[in-house]
Amino acid sequence: MLLAIDVGNTNTNFAVYDGDDCKVFFAITTKSPRTSDEFRVTIREQLNVEGIQPADIDGCIISSVVPAVMHSLINGVKKLCGITPIEVGAGIKTGIKIRLANPREVGADRIVDLAGAFSVYGGPVMVIDFGTATTYDLIEADGTFRYGITCPGIRLSANALWNGTAKLPEIEIKLPDSILASDTVSSMQSGLLYGCIGQTEYIINRVREEAGLREMKVIATGGLGRIISDATPAIDEYDRMLTMKGLKLLYQKNK
Repeated sequence: MLLAIDVGNTNTNFAVYDGDDCKVFFAITTKSPRTSDEFRVTIREQLNVEGIQPADIDGCIISSVVPAVMHSLINGVKKLCGITPIEVGAGIKTGIKIRLANPREVGADRIVDLAGAFSVYGGPVMVIDFGTATTYDLIEADGTFRYGITCPGIRLSANALWNGTAKLPEIEIKLPDSILASDTVSSMQSGLLYGCIGQTEYIINRVREEAGLREMKVIATGGLGRIISDATPAIDEYDRMLTMKGLKLLYQKNK
């Protein structure tokens, strides 16, 4: 079985694959410091709930945008499963041709998502990841990653709104029934969510126009991607497991 781990700025996601079948998916908050023993115990407890033994895991791959947790996480996996994980980084085989000005600046999560999207959906395809940051990445029909756009994520914008003002409250992030708000909470929800929908539709349309890719597929992923995807026809599909699919693909290419 394969243990796939995606370390994001907010959450760390775990999936266990038996072939193409995802047996387990769970998430913990990303925090530092956390010891290797804490990782070992946390992962073991989650596996036990699903009836999976550490000895069943014979492969592991990790994508991370938080370098500070990697030493403890890798050692936690080693202690638990007795294997050394593959790390997504420079030199790994992806099947993606990166043609950005500085490829080493690209987050591992974006490469994983693009590899997964290109494998599953083909190209040209735009991947929108609604995470801590919202990223719009375009991969062309031949697998070339040439353009990427980065915006503040929805939750990041919300935190800035209520932490940067004296009287605005912390709110639940959900789409109100109408953009016509008549109270403070719904006005904030309208601004955050409908504003993000407008941003999403504009960026998609502008990329189609400038890149000349009218047939480009648009795939959304990330924690809040479902809310936006359900609210606009500009997104073709929401794929919650896209990153894990990409990790499984990269493991198979590099094991």
